[in-house]
Amino acid sequence: MWRIVADNLTRNQFVNRWGLPGAVSSKLKMSFIRPYTEVFKSLRRIIQQNGGVMSSVKTMFYTDDLKEGTLKGTDRYGNNYYENNKYFIGRNRWVVYNRNQGFCYDSSQIPAEWHGWLHYSTDETPVDNPPVKRKWMVDVHKENLSGTKECYVPYSTTRPKIESWQPPQ
Repeated sequence: MWRIVADNLTRNQFVNRWGLPGAVSSKLKMSFIRPYTEVFKSLRRIIQQNGGVMSSVKTMFYTDDLKEGTLKGTDRYGNNYYENNKYFIGRNRWVVYNRNQGFCYDSSQIPAEWHGWLHYSTDETPVDNPPVKRKWMVDVHKENLSGTKECYVPYSTTRPKIESWQPPQ
């Protein structure tokens, strides 16, 4: 059957129509190349947004991730907040911590107004809609100091029930 059909068509028409081996059609070539060109274009945009190849390597070293997105704002501590709605919900908003922190960063360094935006409590950033300042609110955000010398250590005013043994001297 293939022989009968192939006799009525030229070799390139036969390959173009059914995509069988032989002379490779330009459509077939483009179908293999197109996904790779999109990946390279996306990688190029990500590298440009991060400030070049070396800056992208540093960002990858600090955050273990390279993303592209629009800068939504910066808080008073130097943290940058980004959004890209092409990513899945839950992964489309992120923070890049201030480089002065080095590797000593955690989520307690995010102020409350930006925390609400990151966790989808509101769609408006604190830049677009500044929070209302109430008199009971603290002016300066304080990060979690657990594990440092400045951590809070409660003390007891009661006598312990168990006392350590002191050897006789």
